[in-house]
Amino acid sequence: MQALRKILDKVGKDFEHGGKFERFHALYDMHDTILYSPADVSKSGSHVRDGMDLKRMMFTVVIAMIPAVVMALYNTGFQANLAISNGAQPLDAWQMTVYAALGLGFDPNDFIANVAHGLIWFAPVFAVTAVAGGIVEVINAVVRKHEVNEGFLVTMFLIPLICPASIPLWQVFIATIFGVLIGKEIFGGTGFNILNPALVTRAFLFFAYPAEISGDKVWIAADLAQADGMSGATWLSKAAVAGMSVDGLANLDWMDAFIGFVPGSMGETSALACIIGAVILIATGIGSWRTMLGVTVGTFAMASLLNAIGSDTNPFFSVPAHYHFVLGGWALGTVFMATEPVTSPFTNTGKAIYGFLIGVLVVLVRVVNPAYPEGMMLAILFMNMFSPFIDHFFVQANIKRRVARYA
Repeated sequence: MQALRKILDKVGKDFEHGGKFERFHALYDMHDTILYSPADVSKSGSHVRDGMDLKRMMFTVVIAMIPAVVMALYNTGFQANLAISNGAQPLDAWQMTVYAALGLGFDPNDFIANVAHGLIWFAPVFAVTAVAGGIVEVINAVVRKHEVNEGFLVTMFLIPLICPASIPLWQVFIATIFGVLIGKEIFGGTGFNILNPALVTRAFLFFAYPAEISGDKVWIAADLAQADGMSGATWLSKAAVAGMSVDGLANLDWMDAFIGFVPGSMGETSALACIIGAVILIATGIGSWRTMLGVTVGTFAMASLLNAIGSDTNPFFSVPAHYHFVLGGWALGTVFMATEPVTSPFTNTGKAIYGFLIGVLVVLVRVVNPAYPEGMMLAILFMNMFSPFIDHFFVQANIKRRVARYA
């Protein structure tokens, strides 16, 4: 490590002010700060609230996402191996070559085979996301002459998790550039964005290429009702289009959906994995339990209200709250996206109300508007725009209360 440090210090002189590569300092600094702590640190700690900085925060969130990533690998491979065992063939020729080189079979009961198979689907999406987002981050850092920060690290993991395994890689590349540039960089970069970049990426995919993100071109290996066991809409899309109640969700088992043994976007299927991540975020103080609780209460309240109202024309009114909790991106959105500190309110009461309204909206979008069965994305993006207003009202209320107290 000392030798590497000496090499970086020697090379770094050309990237400092006055060096021949000064314009590309951000590119050098990005690698240097990932490998080592910054050379310039605060000498006095009187202003420091705690030991948390952006890098520690981002890495902690990534650690919290590890259960969801592991489940994404396992379940994606499980669904693909299940399809193969039923006579379907989800793999392309190059994927078959890679998988054959691993020397593993296609047994859906083999944990290692499932994880390895899932990695073949997950890794390319992750790599394309990293390259596309990295390009945007570096170009913006060079143009604005500032360092490349760690803000994209969490987004780099979230985007593959919210994509189906069969998403075309060129679409991922374009959508990631759009999400990072339009969702974050045009507002000033990390800490200034008003929308979640990962959700902006998914929204771009959803509206530009709906068939690939949630429609008929998404392969869902476990749907044995399909002739080839491969293609068809996701659970929520099928339920919304067909107007099915929970009893008609193709024999969907609630516990399978909770653990994550169902088709869907790679990292959204397991509510259990997201709960483990939620515990980590709450214990470290990074994720707001008020926001998570607010989403849960809002979802339960609105689902229960619609259950009580009922509908003769829309059987989805009868879907109870505990099914909303395990379907689609509800769990992943609640834990990792609704709680993003930049786009959510800063006041404690504001966080709870913000989460509650997200929970209400996600059920309304899913049930009342069948054109958009995955309501979590739209609910969070919509509330992102109202987050500053929520904070404004509570801050003004606090100011008025304090003024009245000392008047």
